[in-house]
Order: sequence, then structure tokens, then C-alpha cells
Amino acid sequence: MTRLAAKDKFFLVSLGCSKNTVDSESIARLLHQHGMQGVGDPENAEVLIVNTCGFIDAAKQESIDVLRELVETKRTGQMVIAAGCLSQRYGAALVQEVPGLDGVIGTRRWMDIFDLITRLRQRAHPQPLYHLPDEAQTVGLDERGVLRASVQGASAYLKIADGCRRPCAFCAIPKIKGTAVSRPLHSIIEEAQLLEQMGVQELILIAQDTTDYGHDLGMKDGLAQLLNALVEAVDISWIRVMYAYPGYVTPRLMDVLARHEQILPYLDMPLQHAHRETLKRMRRPANIEWVYETVHALREHIPQLALRTTFIVGYPGETDEEFETLLQFVKDMQFDRVGAFTYSYEVGTPSAELSGQVADEVKQERYNRLMALQQPISLSKNQAFIGQTLNVLVEGHGQGEDEAGNPLDMTISLGRSYRDAPEIDGYVLVEGELPVGEIVPVRITGATTYDLIATPDLQPPQIVQPGQIISEGDIDLT
Repeated sequence: MTRLAAKDKFFLVSLGCSKNTVDSESIARLLHQHGMQGVGDPENAEVLIVNTCGFIDAAKQESIDVLRELVETKRTGQMVIAAGCLSQRYGAALVQEVPGLDGVIGTRRWMDIFDLITRLRQRAHPQPLYHLPDEAQTVGLDERGVLRASVQGASAYLKIADGCRRPCAFCAIPKIKGTAVSRPLHSIIEEAQLLEQMGVQELILIAQDTTDYGHDLGMKDGLAQLLNALVEAVDISWIRVMYAYPGYVTPRLMDVLARHEQILPYLDMPLQHAHRETLKRMRRPANIEWVYETVHALREHIPQLALRTTFIVGYPGETDEEFETLLQFVKDMQFDRVGAFTYSYEVGTPSAELSGQVADEVKQERYNRLMALQQPISLSKNQAFIGQTLNVLVEGHGQGEDEAGNPLDMTISLGRSYRDAPEIDGYVLVEGELPVGEIVPVRITGATTYDLIATPDLQPPQIVQPGQIISEGDIDLT
């Protein structure tokens, strides 16, 4: 009776990055096409799916813990399926970590999920079933007509490619996802148009490496071509580019970023380190002079540019001198946003074979020093906006608090400016209740290390372009 009540219902947990979230929502849409219904309680579902992350140890452990919990509590008639990166990387061995799993499907053939469910329903014995074909490549054309986007409020992540052909020594993504496969330009345009019809205000382009878009399709400067096509095809207010690869931010791409008002003056370019020898061991672009020159050119072309990057500290062989070079680089570059990670040992990657593994306490000390260095830089960058007006995409409301954290009788609107990508950057905290899902101008009145504080702009209505900063002298006070 329990199975009949839960028949054709699924419960899906999505772990990991925004790229995984897109895959999860695509799986859900595909199952809906087959008449299945998503539910929020695993007790009410026939099929329990975990789209796992296998990038670093903490993410792997989280995935295993969630799978174990579902396996331990599943009832007769329920099945637990492991999908995603951890499944692709470890395959059948995952069942040794999580006995009782019913099915395992990887990243490269997620679109076959309903076929696996059908086989599980028909199996005569309770042994797990696997869908991990050796010849499978990362999804390209075979998408079963499923929207490859994740919509979150007024924003949407749109995946333009999957897989990666870069040789980074610390990364298992090419082993998990396969080489880079770009989606056809017309498919991306059609989906962007659909997202516009759904009322999306911010389109966030993602891939393992967005700057590699179109290489496998024979396109030169494919990302620049795609951005030009998007601007012509849709009237979405904000278009944001994530995950650019050093060395592939071309003059043409800079020109496109500078020329189109819809494309936010924001670039996420993970650099990972700044010492030539460290970068060589990472198998990353090691021409630091190029970085200095390119960032200078970007800032000349796009004066309002918000530049985000990410670093790894404690990489095998990282000496005190190499780390000090990284600190000096951060001082020199004055990035708007900096994220950092301590190196995570990844079995099967080239970096796992390197000598000179750095002690955990040293990694943590270096991480703390790097973030302590960046904090006053971030604060100074934020303080420079006090007195100016920014466009903000409103995401929700909350209750105001005083400096001691005590609640105030005041509503605060939570928003993001062009400088703030979802989940990884800061917020703009606006006094009052502004319309959720709308882009509105606000006056910046204060700044913290990571966030801006603002009030609604009470000036007469005026045309404010996405990402545009309006100075005092630009505002008509008459």
C-alpha cells in the first residue's frame, strides 16, 4: 500500500555547485515529462535521488552521509539512486561505501534516469543496477528537450557547456565529466528566450570554463559570439559571466563586455595562485605578467568592472616564498572579491602524487592570512560606493537588527548589485520593503567588509542602466 501511494513520485537532493543544480533541475524536468511528480518529503516518494558532489573531501562525505541516511530509512517499495559527480567518479565502488543503494548513474548520461528507474522497477532481485557506460561523453546534443537551467527567483543559471579539457593537476572534473562539450548556440538562445518569457531578470552563464565555449564547435572567441547573439535575442536586464579561464579573456571578449549594457561589468576569473612555480605544478597558466596586463586592460576598457577570483593555499610544494608572492599579488591587484580554499588531496589527480604535501595547520594559517589581507581591500572597495546610486535586484525581505544583533521594528530588503553573484558574493541591505524580483535604484549609505547598506533612491524617475553607477553630479536635483 505504501508503494502505491508513492508510485511515480520522486524526492531529489541536489548537492554541490550551481552547475550541479542545473543538472538536478534538468533531471526533475525530465521525470516530470514522464509523468512523475516531485515531492518535498522522502517518505512520500517512490524514487529517492541524490545528485552528488565529488569535488573535495568535505563534499564527498556530505554526499555519502545523505545517501546513507536515505538508504537506512527507506521502506519497502522505495529505491535510492546515487547520481552526479561522486557516482561518475567511483561507480560501482560507491555501493561499498553505501550498502543498500539501488542504482548508480553518472554525470554523462543523466538524461537516461527514467530508463534506469524503469529497469529498477522491473528487476527480479535486489542487487544494485548501474548506468555508467564507458563510451558515454558529457551531454551535448542529447538533452531530450529539457531546459538546461536552474531558476532561482528572478535569476537563472544557464549552462552553456559541460566537461573540461584543461589539465589542472588538482582537479578531477575532466575525469568525472569528460572533455568540454559546448551546447549549440541556437539551443542556448532558445532557452534564454524562454527564461525571458518566465520573467527572469538575471541570466548567469555557467560552464566548467565559459571562455572555452565553442572551441569544440570550431568557433573562435565563442563566448564573445554567444554574448553578442544573446544581446540581440533577449531583453533580459542582466547577463552575468562566471568561470572565465586565465589566458582566454581576449580583446574581443573585453570589447563585448564593455559595449553592451545588458552584460554586467563583472568577471569571475579563478587564478588559483600567483607564483610561477606553484602554477606550473598546478598545470595552470603561469604567465603572471599576462594577468597584470589583462587586468589593467580590463579596468581601462570597463572602469566599473568588479573582478572576482579564487586561490588555493597550501598546494603541495608551496614554500613560504611562494605564499608571500601570492600575498603581494593580492595587494597589487586589489580584487573586488576573493575566495580561497585550502588544498584538498584528491585521489587520482596528478597533484596527489606530488611531494611536499603541506601540513593542515600551515594551510589554515595561510588561508587566514590571505583572507585577513583581503578584508580591508574589500571594505575599501565597498566604501567607495557610499553616496552613489546602484541598481539592485531585490531577492527578499527580513527584519532589521542593531549592532548587537537585536531585532528592530524595521523591514530590510535583501538585494544584489552588479557586483554580487548569487551565493558567493555580498548583498545590498536596503531599508524598507522593495518589490521582490525587481531591479530598483538605491542610494548607498554605508558599507561593511562584504555588504553594502542602502536606502531607496527617492530621486525623480530616470533611466538607470543595469550595473550603472550614478554619481552625485549625474543626478538632477531640480
